[in-house]
Amino acid sequence: MARRRKMDPERKAFINSLLEHYQPKDAQDIQDMLKDLLGETLQGMLEAEMDDHLGYSKYDYKNKETDDSRNDYSPKIVTSSMGTIDLDIPRDRKGDFEPQIVKKNQTDISNIEDQVLSMYAKGMTTRDISAHLKDVYGVDASAEMISHMTDRILPIAKEWQKRPLEGKYAIVFMDAVHFHVREDNRTVKKAVYVAIGVKLNGKREVLGMWVGGNESAKYWLSVLNEIKNRGVEDIMIVSVDGLTGFGDAIHAVFPQAEIQRCIVHQIRYSTKFISYKDLKPFMADLKLVYKADTEDLALTALEDLEEKWGKKYPASIGSWRNNWTQLSTYFKYPSEIRKLIYTTNSIENFNRQLRKVTKSKTIFPTDDTPFQDALSGNDGCYKKMDRKGLGLGSDTGSVMHLFWGSDPARGYRLSIDPITYQG
Repeated sequence: MARRRKMDPERKAFINSLLEHYQPKDAQDIQDMLKDLLGETLQGMLEAEMDDHLGYSKYDYKNKETDDSRNDYSPKIVTSSMGTIDLDIPRDRKGDFEPQIVKKNQTDISNIEDQVLSMYAKGMTTRDISAHLKDVYGVDASAEMISHMTDRILPIAKEWQKRPLEGKYAIVFMDAVHFHVREDNRTVKKAVYVAIGVKLNGKREVLGMWVGGNESAKYWLSVLNEIKNRGVEDIMIVSVDGLTGFGDAIHAVFPQAEIQRCIVHQIRYSTKFISYKDLKPFMADLKLVYKADTEDLALTALEDLEEKWGKKYPASIGSWRNNWTQLSTYFKYPSEIRKLIYTTNSIENFNRQLRKVTKSKTIFPTDDTPFQDALSGNDGCYKKMDRKGLGLGSDTGSVMHLFWGSDPARGYRLSIDPITYQG
């Protein structure tokens, strides 16, 4: 049974008097009543501000101790969450009066802008937002006006993109997601380059997003240099896809970093050559490779895989052989750590969030638009990522330490408390 809301007797009497005066018949009448009350309240507050400014009430000339006085009104229309409201802004003869309840250049007294950013962050188009504001609040806001509101995110985005970073990161995931952008009156495909770092305290952080042409190792090199210039001195492990030349670009900037190619990407690549009837048994044999307890056992399983399938599918087996150095990095670490670093799932989860808030926008008007989407409102996907820890679960022991592997002299480690850092 629902609990009945209790109301203060004085408040109840006040509301009853309002209802008796306005006699609303439906929800729209109540909306109009509240809009009227808001307008009258604001007008009264403006008059009170003028009284306070001059030091005497209207027509109370006995207490006047100033040579300043009222000087008529200026009409003003403001936008509220209940629609537009007409106000008369008091003026003084000296022109010194500065109203505070509704400032001189203020035309919006609602949280409309915040609502716009929130709707934009959820993937609504500017035209959808405009129609929603009209239907719900009676506010006429063109798509162009909405665009101006969302543009206020850009300075924040640019500041965020240039912020200093930590000196050392345990793991950095790098990947790209592709969008269509309007450029020079034509539509071109561009890549949003994304880098997510795991700090030494176990927390994840979106290092940045960069918009460039189609994904290339050359552009990743510029991204890595920017990351370094923002304060990053060393990275333990970089988890990447199989883009040609990516490893060379990483070592050019961070020569001590270990590289882990994404196992999931590798599986997708190697299985595209496999016929459907062979796919299930092939995957069963392949699983023995990447799920092995040690690298030696993995290599033995890879030899067995090659012996059984190598003649029929040489390209699939060859891709594992040729890239084994970067595919096998995770075997150096405990099993609890492996699932963190052998796939770029962390960054792909972020990319899914980015696609979620941009799904209604098949073509972006500018390169800046993906930034606006990612950073808009409380639902900005970078904020969701930053709030999460490693998500290792509670079965990994009380505390684990990820050391530098073959180079312990580098002298620092990642400590993970799964109780604190459950995702």
